Amino acid sequence: MKRREFITLLGGAAAWPLAARAQERGRVRRVGVFMAVNADEQGKARVAALTERLREFGWVEGRNIRFDVRWLGSETGRASEYAAELVRVSPDLLVANGPTVLDLQRATSTIPIVFVQVPAPVELGVVPSLARPGGMTTGFTHFEFDIAGKWLELLKEISPSSRQVAFLVLPEHPATPGFLRTADRVAASLGLGVIPIGIHDVPEIERGISSVAREPNSALVIPPSTPGASHRKSIIAAAAHHGLPAMYCYRYYVKDGGLISYGPDDETAQYNRAAAYVDRILRGEKPAELPVQAPTKYELSINLKTAKALGLTVPPTLLARADEVIE
Repeated sequence: MKRREFITLLGGAAAWPLAARAQERGRVRRVGVFMAVNADEQGKARVAALTERLREFGWVEGRNIRFDVRWLGSETGRASEYAAELVRVSPDLLVANGPTVLDLQRATSTIPIVFVQVPAPVELGVVPSLARPGGMTTGFTHFEFDIAGKWLELLKEISPSSRQVAFLVLPEHPATPGFLRTADRVAASLGLGVIPIGIHDVPEIERGISSVAREPNSALVIPPSTPGASHRKSIIAAAAHHGLPAMYCYRYYVKDGGLISYGPDDETAQYNRAAAYVDRILRGEKPAELPVQAPTKYELSINLKTAKALGLTVPPTLLARADEVIE
């Protein structure tokens, strides 16, 4: 091959990705986002973490990407309706928060789905395997059902007099039975009884916690399968009013006055990581080839001011293991 021909060939090859990128910029991709929570401060922070990270990858809303967001909140009966609405706009990809992934999977088998904050996705039937999700769905899990046992152990450690623990749950959440099964299995060895309290809104929260408080030596666990994120201030206030020790699944509960939490170090971090999967799929990779990822770290947070108000002395061994202590 002559040198001039070789240079021309190299020049043409170098131009291909440039042309592809120009074409990418000229096309507006559509991403549907289905959030199981309310459009409150916490919910909006999750979506912002996703969209801002995508912007760093070059996906700018109004230029080459458009987001269609649906908020489910307490309207759980409309989940199928909202999922169908998102599918009808023919998005290039769907992002699902929590149990909405199941509604989206029922609504489409051809649109890629990236899920975030889905507990035990294999057990729930979302994917057949974490390492090889297959199909059109992949994403990020935050808890396995075994974590419920850890919540009980930590709660018993900080409140050894507890004899009954109420799990505040959303009854229709698909993960609720799994968390309760684990809790029942572990509770007996800790000298605890477990009762589920179904909640949807603030009045149910207040009635449920009030009923728990009638029994002496009671405590609470607030798992992720609950509308707790949207109503956390009401839950924390009711627990304090009735003098109930409570274990939470996220550290922001403890920052807002909750007693103790054990869970992922930063829940918005999963949305940052999900943005990388969204970017890769929009650029041609297949969901089936992207493994489901779990948190790399769980953090223990304790609020000493709340412990003091409840008359609890936090064991030094527990304090030594805490990642964050609020005084």
